[in-house]
Amino acid sequence: MMKSLLIVSGRSGSGKSSALNILEDLGFYCIDNLPLSLLPALVKHLEQKSDLHKIGVGVDVRSLPDDLKQFDSVLSQIDALGVQTDTLFLDARDDVLIARFSATRRKHPLSNPYTSLKEAIKKEGELLDPVSSRASFYLDTSTFNVHELQQVLALRLSNENRVTIFLESFGYKHGVPLDADFVFDVRCLPNPHWQASLRELTGQQQPIKDFLTGHPDVESLYHDISEFLLKWLPRLSSDHRHYLTVAIGCTGGQHRSVYMVERLHESLRTVLPHIQILHRELVHQK
Repeated sequence: MMKSLLIVSGRSGSGKSSALNILEDLGFYCIDNLPLSLLPALVKHLEQKSDLHKIGVGVDVRSLPDDLKQFDSVLSQIDALGVQTDTLFLDARDDVLIARFSATRRKHPLSNPYTSLKEAIKKEGELLDPVSSRASFYLDTSTFNVHELQQVLALRLSNENRVTIFLESFGYKHGVPLDADFVFDVRCLPNPHWQASLRELTGQQQPIKDFLTGHPDVESLYHDISEFLLKWLPRLSSDHRHYLTVAIGCTGGQHRSVYMVERLHESLRTVLPHIQILHRELVHQK
């Protein structure tokens, strides 16, 4: 019997096709470009296949516009069948999407002689709003290559049927993660970058911890963020959501944000057991 359905959607160029390929490697049975109106019938059919437990279905702007408007109704029909359904929505900054289309010379599905690529990308976002607004998992792929996307998806899909909280460090100079539910700025804290002996280290290493731990501003901000998360994450986690992302940023995403994420994870994991870490800029350095 089918256990779970993952609807995969996103704007063209954000990595939806790559995500479906990765899901196949993770054990999903995947179907791309299925009209939404046919999804309940597909679920009924696949329910009879005892060897299929995880299904991934790609849905994008190529679907009929009226189908996209009925997304809530389609989800209700699937819920009535007793199948757990999540929606993964991939997106990227407009400038990144434009650059990807320019590099690959692909034609945007909404482009025509009277519509610019920028206009097509904007229109696509509007058409997909019924899907993106219901996404249980929103992923910004602006800075990811295929290998990094695979790593992040494997991490985020590893805890089925649980509310997973992600603490993500990032660097403001590389952009704020679009998929963040909460963003905390720690650039006001002392910066190890200006210490030559610490510059090449990361917030995971002891010299950086020694530099930051005990500083009044660090301790004050750490306790403020910790108390906020302890109060609000359990309440938000019970609001029919499967993923929550808390992003913490410093200038480069190497020292202060990494330190804060590591320290918060250490203190919160006994209270919030399904909490995981992602260091966005350190992923790129590997």
